[in-house]
Amino acid sequence: MSSPANAARPARAPSRARRAGRGFSAVASGVLLVVTALLVPLAILSGWARLDIGDADEYVGTMEPLASNEHIQADIAAAVTDRVMRELDTGPLQDTVAEFVESAIRSFTTTETFRTGWNAANREAHGAVQRALREGDGNGAVTLNLAPITQQVKDQLEADGVPFADRVPVEDVEVTILEAHRFPAARQSFRLLQEAGLWLAGAAVVTAAIGILLARRTVRAAVLTCLGGALTCGALLIGIVIGRRATLDELPPDVSEASAAAVFDALASAPRTLAWAVLGGLLVLALVLAVLAGLRRTRPARR
Repeated sequence: MSSPANAARPARAPSRARRAGRGFSAVASGVLLVVTALLVPLAILSGWARLDIGDADEYVGTMEPLASNEHIQADIAAAVTDRVMRELDTGPLQDTVAEFVESAIRSFTTTETFRTGWNAANREAHGAVQRALREGDGNGAVTLNLAPITQQVKDQLEADGVPFADRVPVEDVEVTILEAHRFPAARQSFRLLQEAGLWLAGAAVVTAAIGILLARRTVRAAVLTCLGGALTCGALLIGIVIGRRATLDELPPDVSEASAAAVFDALASAPRTLAWAVLGGLLVLALVLAVLAGLRRTRPARR
């Protein structure tokens, strides 16, 4: 005849197994939710690298507003003027002619024709940007060919009857827009992100769903997931600020910091905007879930 103690022993095994299963689910849920939080900013960056930088039309659209940037216009005018004056020898009128040419070019940079040439030059440079960021092609320096713009300037000067306008050189007029060889680690990361594409976003959704389902308190897990994703989006925004400062600090002396800052801000506008949007959306979702959970807990108490 079995004693009460012996009769109770078989019941302990399922209880321990159940507790072990719950413990494993809790650990797995926690790991998956942490992975989700880390995947959120990576998904933002991979989407930007694949859709914005990888696509020529999107890249040109990103760079298009820079045609109206006064620092970009000044740098282009200075570069073209310097190249022009190297071919002209006007004696004591050299400085006067240089000022006239630069003024004419600055005026030209405000026209629709210049913006068309700017977009064409950036479309041509897109392949070089891709190679520099992905493979470190050559020395990693990407230049913008200003030959189409210079040709239009030359035609305008000739039409205005400017002396020596026919001697204005058209070839070999370039400005540097990117020096990726200074950031080898960033270049390798960009290649991986671009190859990942939208898969990281899908992975973030899957890990979040599984992690929440494995949690004992699904609503609480969902709130923590939102807060974790918002936290890593904030870290991404801080990283963009730090990367901007590091990029400007690494510029060579002959590159304008104002123009480089304008280019960086244009390229980083998409991930920055998306990061803010995701951060705000996740915080709102976390607040809504927390409020709904609070209402569910108070209803039984009232009844």
